[in-house]
Amino acid sequence: MFKQEIYSARRRQLKATVKQGLILLLGNEESSMNYTDNLYHFRQDSSFLYFIGIDQPSLAAVIDIDNDRDILFGDELTMDQIIWTGPKTTILDQAAKTGISDVRPYAALATVIKAALASGQSIHFLPPYRADNAQKLAEWLGIPYAALKTQASVPLIRAVIAQRAIKSAEEITEIEKAIGITVDMQLEAIRSAHAGMTETQVAGRIHGLALSAGGNLAFPIILTVNGQILHNHYQQTVLQNGQMVLCDCGAETSMHYAGDLTRTFPVNGTFTARQREVYDIVAAAQQAAIDALRPGILFRDVHLLACEKLAEGLRDLGLMRGDVKEAVAKGAHTLFFQCGLGHMMGLDVHDMEDLGEQYVGYTEDLKKSTEFGLKSLRLGRALEPGFVLTVEPGLYFIPELIDAWTTQKKHSEFINYDAVQAFKDFGGIRIEEDFLITQNGSRLLGKPLYKTASAIEALK
Repeated sequence: MFKQEIYSARRRQLKATVKQGLILLLGNEESSMNYTDNLYHFRQDSSFLYFIGIDQPSLAAVIDIDNDRDILFGDELTMDQIIWTGPKTTILDQAAKTGISDVRPYAALATVIKAALASGQSIHFLPPYRADNAQKLAEWLGIPYAALKTQASVPLIRAVIAQRAIKSAEEITEIEKAIGITVDMQLEAIRSAHAGMTETQVAGRIHGLALSAGGNLAFPIILTVNGQILHNHYQQTVLQNGQMVLCDCGAETSMHYAGDLTRTFPVNGTFTARQREVYDIVAAAQQAAIDALRPGILFRDVHLLACEKLAEGLRDLGLMRGDVKEAVAKGAHTLFFQCGLGHMMGLDVHDMEDLGEQYVGYTEDLKKSTEFGLKSLRLGRALEPGFVLTVEPGLYFIPELIDAWTTQKKHSEFINYDAVQAFKDFGGIRIEEDFLITQNGSRLLGKPLYKTASAIEALK
């Protein structure tokens, strides 16, 4: 946990922003894998962690703005539980560390909510993403299960995002710790991978580094020789010389702050001429995007700049033609780049995505696009000092998409389909790093990780 004053100050700021009513924050429950006592690794809700800080299941908190009180609800361990888990710090003691003195049994929460409803007090809650919490809310608030997300408090959503989006110095320290571990994971993947290994063997090695550093994974490892599949997790595929491995991984610290890095590297340590040409196009697009990062610029515009650089490189390679700005404006580049340039990062690797991309990455005046490619851009809004985000351009040669567009002759004025056919077996390349937006520009977070084609080859 951070210092008590940090959590108390966060709750005070939240009260001042929301202004009235009762804020209900639900922690997460344990979740069973295949029978009751065989549990998945517990992960606390990130907003609960941000405002309350206690990392254990079966807790809830009420921030009563109208009566200026904070209440924590939870049950102390019984002797039967202690036999299996051993003694743990009491909820009362943990509450004191977060600045809460009013601790009540979990069952008392329903009574507090009932009284608030009876008095006409507004109850603010965040959109639930777990079924058990959604079921509780439906029962306590009398809202149909299917309507809960639409009934979530928009003022609370906006207030939480406004606070969590700006990272404090303490948070940056944790994020950089996570990125440091992620760098070690990437180096292990590059150095250990060789022909004859499976993707699973490589992924297992780097997962172990995340665990041994005291945390876990920020998300399931993406590690594949089929890099054209955007989120392809490791399988029993055997690595072969001549192939490239795309590794997108992130460590999570013990305080649950995330790192997220991607590297693409050759199995045998040397890029082919064609692989290096495409790699250099992605690297140039990433650098152009990085150079553009600064407060006030729309990240959507940074995304489009990267798209133009990708299209420019593809034109030089003979795969695209014509004016690159016009090609990007019409979406021709999305044959090769179907996703967004990056996303916010913090306590969640896709930070606050459970609260809704339309609130996290966009504004009342800037709406999310519905166009292919651009609709996958999670962050479009103007950047602010304190934002932490990823920059991750890529080029993906998806045979099924190429075949479909070729048949339709889609954007044929910009795409040289005869030349593209030769790349259907290419795969994909992505390069990703994490940045803090500063007062005047941006700063790379964490220790640097080699990323030029020559530097990647030298690691082998």
